[in-house]
Amino acid sequence: MAEHMIAVEDLSEEQARAELARLAQEIARHDALYHAKDQPEISDADYDALKRRNDAIEARFPALVRPDSPSRRVGAAPSVTFAPVVHARPMLSLDNTFSDEDVADFVASVYRFLGRLPDDSIAFTAEPKIDGLSMSIRYENGRLVTAATRGDGTTGENVTANILTIGEIPRQLPAGAPAVVEVRGEVYMAKSAFLALNAQMEAEGKQTYVNPRNTASGSLRQLDPKVTASRKLKFFAYAWGEMSEMPADTQMGMVDKFREWGFPVNPLMKRLNSTAEVLDHYRQIGLMRADLDYDIDGVVYKVDRLDLQERLGFRSRSPRWATAHKFPAEQAFTTVEAIDIQVGRTGALTPVARLEPISVGGVVVTNATLHNADYIQGIGNSGERIRPEDHDIRVGDTVIVQRAGDVIPQVLDVVLEKRPAGAVPYAFPTKCPVCGSHAVREMNEKTGKLDSVTRCTGGFVCSAQAKEHIKHFVSRNAFDIEGLGTKQVDFFFEAEDPAIQIRTAPDIFTLKRRQEASPLVKLENIEGFGRVSVRKLFDAIDARREIALHRLIFALGIRHVGETTAKLLARSYGSYAAFAEAMKAAAPMFGDAWNDLNAIDGIGEVVAASIVEFFKEPRNLEVVDRLLQEITPIDAEAPVVSGSPVAGKTVVFTGSLEKFTRDEAKARAESLGAKVSGSVSKKTDYVVAGADAGSKLTKAQELGVSVLTEDEWLSLIGG
Repeated sequence: MAEHMIAVEDLSEEQARAELARLAQEIARHDALYHAKDQPEISDADYDALKRRNDAIEARFPALVRPDSPSRRVGAAPSVTFAPVVHARPMLSLDNTFSDEDVADFVASVYRFLGRLPDDSIAFTAEPKIDGLSMSIRYENGRLVTAATRGDGTTGENVTANILTIGEIPRQLPAGAPAVVEVRGEVYMAKSAFLALNAQMEAEGKQTYVNPRNTASGSLRQLDPKVTASRKLKFFAYAWGEMSEMPADTQMGMVDKFREWGFPVNPLMKRLNSTAEVLDHYRQIGLMRADLDYDIDGVVYKVDRLDLQERLGFRSRSPRWATAHKFPAEQAFTTVEAIDIQVGRTGALTPVARLEPISVGGVVVTNATLHNADYIQGIGNSGERIRPEDHDIRVGDTVIVQRAGDVIPQVLDVVLEKRPAGAVPYAFPTKCPVCGSHAVREMNEKTGKLDSVTRCTGGFVCSAQAKEHIKHFVSRNAFDIEGLGTKQVDFFFEAEDPAIQIRTAPDIFTLKRRQEASPLVKLENIEGFGRVSVRKLFDAIDARREIALHRLIFALGIRHVGETTAKLLARSYGSYAAFAEAMKAAAPMFGDAWNDLNAIDGIGEVVAASIVEFFKEPRNLEVVDRLLQEITPIDAEAPVVSGSPVAGKTVVFTGSLEKFTRDEAKARAESLGAKVSGSVSKKTDYVVAGADAGSKLTKAQELGVSVLTEDEWLSLIGG
């Protein structure tokens, strides 16, 4: 099956790498078509689906993020037709949200980062997301000097001459405006102007245009400003770049100032104080959408106070204080022809609906993820009902399919009126369809609820899990063995002759010896191999007989342990022997070893329990012991941060912090090379105590650990 037809949660490391490469290439092509050539081939919803799939894969495999990843760039490279302009401040894009739940999560994340209770005390602005061309207009001493497109976010195209043809944009700011002002906004073509232009083109026997957005973009890139002037372009101001001084302290205040200076601003922009108000405004704008004289594709929310925006800061390509709530993607009706089960590396049984082929948003789809047994029954991850009780999904049902958030679409609901008389409820398997082992839903002891995912208990006995584990083991961020890609792993795994069979990780490192001992079956004589390729494969395997500790831990394929967690564990324990001994000692899930594991900031009880369970399983230990006879893990070295007074130190933050939030404190400490722990022990170097510090402060004093106030901590690290 092609990687782009596999659900993100079921992708192997190798498949994820290939899929990210495909997405980077495809999204770059669409970026060029959209931003530079104004000739898009897919809808906005389809484009958003590609980017969300890319983001989801990167979230699951953070070490696979490519230098050319769509998550690291904005728009497309500037055209060589116009002179380049380097933006004084980057023009970043916004993260997208697609549901009420996403918006609630965004609002909650703002409160959480700032260390506040969600009491509706933080105001947000909400305004239509204009489907036009982003523009940055620079004024010096009140005079318009430069106008540039977004370009790649860092460098745009100089279109100053064409911007000067738009009558709505002031050429001179009023007295009192700051010396340097960069006003940012969206250039667009009104629907009425677009229709009039197309009517004119048709009357003249010329080719008509596709949509207002592309027409506006193309008009702005005309070499002759007279052509641009004839297109009646318009502008909405809503943001800013470099400012020599700030004339307001809120987002709404800045937009009001733009209005005073003569810029058009959107009249539908509002300041709101709760998630409910924000969503209500989103729905109201959605109802107005068809009657507006400009195209919009969603609503943008921003934290209103600029000081809070400053504290929230930015991710790599988007601000934490803003998001774009997109309008729904396209939907279609089709029939469920079958429900198949896929088994992933961690044993997850994922149901997939095989659909009668249907075009959704211009793309023919034949599969849809059904997520898990509960989803088939119409129940969400938190146990809430997401469809009426009798709207379970059955083979033969007519269903509503939506493509949003992933290339693989999702079944939203069932058209009960069209259900065939013979359709029977789907019985989720209780045995793995691959190995026949029991398939169970584990009980979450913390919540007392069943896990939403059904898992095969076969472990390495299950060929589906074992094969995917080998693929994970040899992937780039694990052992990274060149010459052992997906096809090669499939071949070796399915081979019947012991001389070339690879069923577990240690088999990789015994392959050369088995080949040398085999008088008959030689890899070099098998189609697809050869003497040179076999030698290179053996050399690549031998090159990994010494491996960094975090790579080994990641390669073990422990559930919930990604590359970041593997690095945390390696850094915390230093050597594999110490790590393994500590995990075995933590098996009772109480005592010092268990507490130390949970104290590693970023681990938590769920991850800790998963690691301990791995080391309690005799079959896992047998495989690892055989592996350690073939390889040597390299001990981890503590990171060195030049000039940092806290590099390598363990820090605990406790009490109510006033100078910074817990997230801010952690981020700053780790950037200086410190380890942030969640509990106090003899290994703790500093405890930073805020107001109302309790048991952690008491324990620090008992152990003689250095206790600092917030001011003392800031003085230590240099403010």
